[in-house]
Amino acid sequence: MPRHIGIVGCSAEGASLCYRTICADGPAWLGPHAHPQVSMHTHSLADYVACLERGDLAGVAELMLSSAGKLARAGADFLVCPDNTIHQALPMVLPRSPLPWLHIAEVVSSEAVARGFRRVGVLGTRWLVDSDVYPQALTARGVQAVRPAPADRDETSRIIMDELVRGEFKPESVRAFQLAIGRLKEMGCDAVALACTEIPLIISDANSPLPTLDSTRLLARAALRESLSTAPAGGT
Repeated sequence: MPRHIGIVGCSAEGASLCYRTICADGPAWLGPHAHPQVSMHTHSLADYVACLERGDLAGVAELMLSSAGKLARAGADFLVCPDNTIHQALPMVLPRSPLPWLHIAEVVSSEAVARGFRRVGVLGTRWLVDSDVYPQALTARGVQAVRPAPADRDETSRIIMDELVRGEFKPESVRAFQLAIGRLKEMGCDAVALACTEIPLIISDANSPLPTLDSTRLLARAALRESLSTAPAGGT
C-alpha cells in the first residue's frame, strides 16, 4: 500500500497545485484514477505572514508543528510543505516533529544536478530570496545559487503576495517575471528555480527565458516516489 502523504499547507494556491499534481500524476504510478492517501492541514496564511513580517521563525515553526501533529493524528506517514518561504523554520521543526519531512529545496537541488545545471537563479518572496534556504541546498550539491537584483526581488515578491496567492494572474506580472528571469540569464544562470509555489501558475519552460525548476510539481512528484518507496523518509 502506498504510504499516506501529509501536506502542511501555507498558501491556498501553492498547496492546491501540490495536491492536484499528486492526484493527477498518481495514475501513471498506480493505475487509473489511483493515488496515495493525502491529507492536508493549513493554518490561516495571515498567521504565517504575521510571523514572517516580524522575523519570528519560531512562531512559523510552531504553526508548522501544529499542522504536523494534526496530520500525524490523521494517519499521515510523512510530510511535505509546498511553501518555500517557511522552510526557513524547518530546522526548528525537525527535532520536534512527529513525522519525517521532505525538504523542497533539496528536492529542487537534486533535480538541478540531475539536469546538469551549474548556476541557478532563485525567484521567490523577498523572505525566501534573502534567506539561505536555497544557497545552502544548492551549494551542498556543487551548484551556485544566484539572487536577483534588489529591484527584481521587490517586484516579484510584491506580485506573489499581492496577486498570485490570491489567484490573480495578470499579463503584466507575467512579463515582470520574464524580465527578471532574463536578467538572471544575463548574470550567467543556466536555469531558474521557481522557488515560490505559486510562480509555476504563470511561468513555465514554455514562456521562460531560462529552463525552469518547478518547486511545486517537483515536490509533489518526490512525495509520490516517497509514498511508493519501501524505505522511510529521511527527515530532511
